[in-house]
Amino acid sequence: MNILILGGGGREHSLAWAIMQNPKCDKLIVAPGNAGIAAIADCADLDILDGGAVAVFAEENSIDFVVIGPEAPLAAGVADRLRDAGMLVFGPSKAAAALEASKAFTKEICDAANAPTAAYGHFTDAAAARAYVQAQGAPIVVKADGLAAGKGVIIAQTVAEAEAAIDDMFGGSFGAAGAEVVIEEFMTGEEASFFVLCDGKTVLPIGTAQDHKRVGDGDTGPNTGGMGAYSPAPVLSDAVAERALAEIIRPTMAEMTRRGMPYQGVLYAGLMIEDGAPRLVEYNVRFGDPECQVLMMRLGAQVLDLLLAAAEERLAEAQVNWADDHALSVVLAARGYPGAYEKGTVIRGLDAVTEDSSNVVFHAGTALRDGAIVATGGRVLNVTARGANLVGAREQAYGVVDAIDWPDGFCRRDIGWRALD
Repeated sequence: MNILILGGGGREHSLAWAIMQNPKCDKLIVAPGNAGIAAIADCADLDILDGGAVAVFAEENSIDFVVIGPEAPLAAGVADRLRDAGMLVFGPSKAAAALEASKAFTKEICDAANAPTAAYGHFTDAAAARAYVQAQGAPIVVKADGLAAGKGVIIAQTVAEAEAAIDDMFGGSFGAAGAEVVIEEFMTGEEASFFVLCDGKTVLPIGTAQDHKRVGDGDTGPNTGGMGAYSPAPVLSDAVAERALAEIIRPTMAEMTRRGMPYQGVLYAGLMIEDGAPRLVEYNVRFGDPECQVLMMRLGAQVLDLLLAAAEERLAEAQVNWADDHALSVVLAARGYPGAYEKGTVIRGLDAVTEDSSNVVFHAGTALRDGAIVATGGRVLNVTARGANLVGAREQAYGVVDAIDWPDGFCRRDIGWRALD
C-alpha cells in the first residue's frame, strides 16, 4: 500500500522508520519531511494544515493510508477533511483533538468522567487569574489553554512567578494559545507517559515511556519540548497502568463517545503517579516527541498493523508483541534552546554512525544544504538506541552522541536517571 505521513520531526522520522519495515508498505511519502527522512522515504513540499491540499495530493499519489503525526493538523480538522474524501486516516477528528487543543476542555471531560486530575481554575482575564493564584499560593502550575508547541506550561515556585506567567500569556507571549489560561494545583509524584490506541470503541495499550522536559541535568532549568526519553517507564507498572485505564482513560473515551465525538487514533496520557495512584496531567492526541522514538524502536514493523487496526476499527482483534527490551533517546538541541538559537549550523559525523535495528539517529530539525546536514530547529537530532537493559541502551546512545561533531549543539547527560537510580 501507498502511505503518507504528515509531519517533519523526529516523531515522523521514527514512524517512517518503523512503517517502512513492514512488507505492506510499498511506497512511503512524508510531508514535509527532513534531511534524515529523505534518506529513507520520498519527501513532499505540502501545507499539512490545508486539508483540501492534503486530500488532493493523496488522491494524485494514489495514497491508501494517511498517518497524521503532529497535533496542529489534527486541531485544524485535516483528519475530518480526509475522511470526508473517503480516505483511511490515523488521527482523531477536530472535535476529539480538543483533548489537546484545549486544556479547559480536557478538565471539563475529566470532571464529567470523574477522572482523577489536578484541581484547577479556568480564566479568560488576567485579574481573575492573579486573584486565584494569590488565594491558592505556590507552587502552582500556569498553562496556556491552547496549543503552544509543548512550551505553554510554567511550573511557578512563587506567587510572583505565577503572576508573571499569567501576564506573559495574556500579553501574547504564546499567541492565541494564551488567550485563555488554566491554573492547576501542583501535583507531587513521578510523571510518566502512557500510550494507547483507540478506534472509537476499543482501547489498546501500546507502551509506556518517561520524558525529560527540563533543559538541564537533574531536571533543572525551563521546560522544553523534551530533551530525551526512555521506555518502558518502571513507575508505570502493570498495576498502575490498569488503574489508569480503569479510572482515567476508559471513562474519558466513554464520555467522548457520549458527546458524539468518539476518539480514533493514539491517545497519550501524561500521568502523575504517587503511591501507586495515577492522576492525569494532560492528554495529547498524537505520539509524544521524543517518546515516539523509543516506542518505535521497540515496536518496529508491527506499528503499521496496529495503526491500520485503529483506523479500520479492528483493535479488538489486534495484539501488541513486546520484546523484553529497553530503548533510550537523547535529544541534541541547538545551543540556546529553548530560548533564542542559531539556525543553519553544520552537523558532521553522521556518516560515520552505523545504523541498525538497535541504533538510529532520528532527525528532528535538519535540512540538506550544499551537501551538508544543517540544523533548522531547536531540537535537532534524536540519538536512539535499544538494549537488553536500560544501562546498555543508554551507553550505546551516548556513544553515538559523542561521535557526532556539532559544536553548536548540546544535550543532557542524564537521560534515564530516574529509572537507573
